[in-house]
Amino acid sequence: MNLFKLISDIEQVDPEFSDRHSFYSRRNLLKFSSNLIAAGIPAIVAGTLNKALAQTTTPPSQAAIEVANFALTLEYLEDEFYRTGLATSGLIPSTDTTVISQISKHETAHVALLKSALGALAIAKPTFKFPAGTFTSYPTFLATARALEDTGVQAYKGQAPVLINDKSILAVALQIHSVEARHASEVRRMLGLKGWVSDTTNTTFMQGTVNLKTLPNVSAISEDNLRGAFDEPLTKAQVLAIAAPFL
Repeated sequence: MNLFKLISDIEQVDPEFSDRHSFYSRRNLLKFSSNLIAAGIPAIVAGTLNKALAQTTTPPSQAAIEVANFALTLEYLEDEFYRTGLATSGLIPSTDTTVISQISKHETAHVALLKSALGALAIAKPTFKFPAGTFTSYPTFLATARALEDTGVQAYKGQAPVLINDKSILAVALQIHSVEARHASEVRRMLGLKGWVSDTTNTTFMQGTVNLKTLPNVSAISEDNLRGAFDEPLTKAQVLAIAAPFL
């Protein structure tokens, strides 16, 4: 154990450490065996780390809470959608049951994760309504799944900038976003489509502040492939407009 370095690191988060624990000064360390000193280090470090965490952990902003509850609404919707589909006799072919069941488990876990992150600030589950035919026709069910998953991926991307200063909520959102992208790709495969948005519904060439058409050596890439390389972010208003039939 490099005790000098350990103390130096501790002092970065707790400048008063050496004053409170003069026994552990660099001068005194040289007088005692390292085993004796090391025996007392854990308790001291634990208290110091707790203090450091208390100083650096801040509650999420109101904007982050609103985004997280917005995401929770979408996850509630997807969770109920897949649960209802699995509970509908004869809807899902046996060949696809395992995949749909796994996606459903993920959505349930997403709800639990967001509720845990929000605590008492989590909204209650809304009452959803599904368009006629959603659970009577498997092609309609899959088409709805595609719409929900694609929208979810784009919604998380659209709201990520709002969370840039709320690291805890951002971490939760990014964990969910990557899984939703896998769902979207798998559902598209089940429909016989490419695993990414490659049609005219993805219309933007702007990614952040970069115009994809201005990138070096991009002229050899078709516009469809250029758009398909990135997901198009959606604003909250756009997502709510898409989700309106279910709310």
